[in-house]
Amino acid sequence: MKITELFESGKRTISFEFFPPNTEQGIENLFGNIPTLSKMDPDFISVTYGAGGGTRDKTIGIVRRVKEQTDLEVMCHVTCVAQTKGEVEDALNLLGPANVENVLGLRGDPGRGEDRFVPPEGGYQYASELIEHIRNNHDFAIGGACFPEGHLESPSLEADAAFLKRKVDAGAQFLVTQLFFDNDDYYRFMERTQRWGIDVPIIAGVLPILSTGQIRRFASLCGARIPGDLDAKLEQYAEDDNAVREIGIEHSSRQVEDLWRNGVAGLHFYTLNRTYSTLKVLENLNADKASAPC
Repeated sequence: MKITELFESGKRTISFEFFPPNTEQGIENLFGNIPTLSKMDPDFISVTYGAGGGTRDKTIGIVRRVKEQTDLEVMCHVTCVAQTKGEVEDALNLLGPANVENVLGLRGDPGRGEDRFVPPEGGYQYASELIEHIRNNHDFAIGGACFPEGHLESPSLEADAAFLKRKVDAGAQFLVTQLFFDNDDYYRFMERTQRWGIDVPIIAGVLPILSTGQIRRFASLCGARIPGDLDAKLEQYAEDDNAVREIGIEHSSRQVEDLWRNGVAGLHFYTLNRTYSTLKVLENLNADKASAPC
């Protein structure tokens, strides 16, 4: 099923993101977690390309296997990194025959050791170019990325909104946000999208925190602000990953409960291939929904 069909039916989505493991055993472990994930009835899962585009074949293999061996709907990431236009087209042509109906069109991050994106010779420079190609040549439901606090390379929030409008005009039918930790940043972003006439569903990306050092690295890489009170807790328990994990569950639970009450189109969990925290957050969300007044 196309993700766009879910939104057209009025569905608010729950989804999980995974990255391709480095080893065959890691891939088997990932598929071993699928029965547990299926109990939470996600609307779809997504599978990333690795940094620098280095896991393309693994990504496509996992996506195809999900379609062949499970009942889960899947969205495949497709990036501009380290690929010519012809190589991107080759990847897209492997998805359709496997009944993959959803793609997330991304520029992608710079490769390891690089501090800025350099388009490959014969490749795409912008996600909007990739998205336009997919729209004009394929029948996928197409998602795009968005950044509540602005992309690190954007000169201003308004300029970032202008780039996002270009992406939607090119063919993005729904958007998935970068991770954020303060819902006020998301709500201000939604106000900007309304001013710019961006009217596609916007799914909120949520990352349950697993360790202090890791989340600070991620926040620095993507430009996400960690609120002061949360950062103080993370610093206090920086050497205790179990305590930090519980702090992450508590914070993400508050986030998603507030987002859900305020009508978010969907929630997309960046699992980092670790399902415990995401499942706990969803259990808390379901309990909150059950206790909410009718």
